[in-house]
Amino acid sequence: MALTPDDVVTKQFQHVRFKEGFDPDEVDDFLDEIVVEWRKTIAENEELKAKLAALESGESAPATVAAPVAEAPAAASEPTSAPAADAGSPSAASAGIIELAQRLHDEHVAEGRAKRDQLISDAQAQATSIVSEAEARGRDEMARLEKERATLEGRISELRQFERDYRTQLRSYIEGHLRDLDASSTATGSAPVPAVGL
Repeated sequence: MALTPDDVVTKQFQHVRFKEGFDPDEVDDFLDEIVVEWRKTIAENEELKAKLAALESGESAPATVAAPVAEAPAAASEPTSAPAADAGSPSAASAGIIELAQRLHDEHVAEGRAKRDQLISDAQAQATSIVSEAEARGRDEMARLEKERATLEGRISELRQFERDYRTQLRSYIEGHLRDLDASSTATGSAPVPAVGL
């Protein structure tokens, strides 16, 4: 069974009569000092556990645990003459742990920010590259389409010119045959053509 501060407080020693031994008042005072320091250590341990759990979960450090407030009445009723070095040692260790945890937290935050900035700059560079590539493709495609359009417009104008020339030649040819026909009909006279089979 684990020893608790209450076990120390309630422990009773048998008084020795007529023999050498320790003064019971001194033993009780020393045990009272041990209980006070033990309760402080337990409270600090609980507080550090809570802070560590909060830091691991990403939350901000919780407020101080209420255990030190609860131990204040017990400490007031018991004499406290423990050396200051004993009380400062656990708090110095806890301060070191908190400082280490804060430093690790700051390093992780700085690393995360650097990675975020790197990802953003990479994405912006990639976006700029994609946009410039798309603009270059668009310009090339527009130049190709303009060239194709100019070629087609030239071909259309050639075909229109060919149509005009062909109509003119066809008209000249037909008019020439009509003149020849008129000339041959006036040369033979105006004799009627016999209707065969009428």
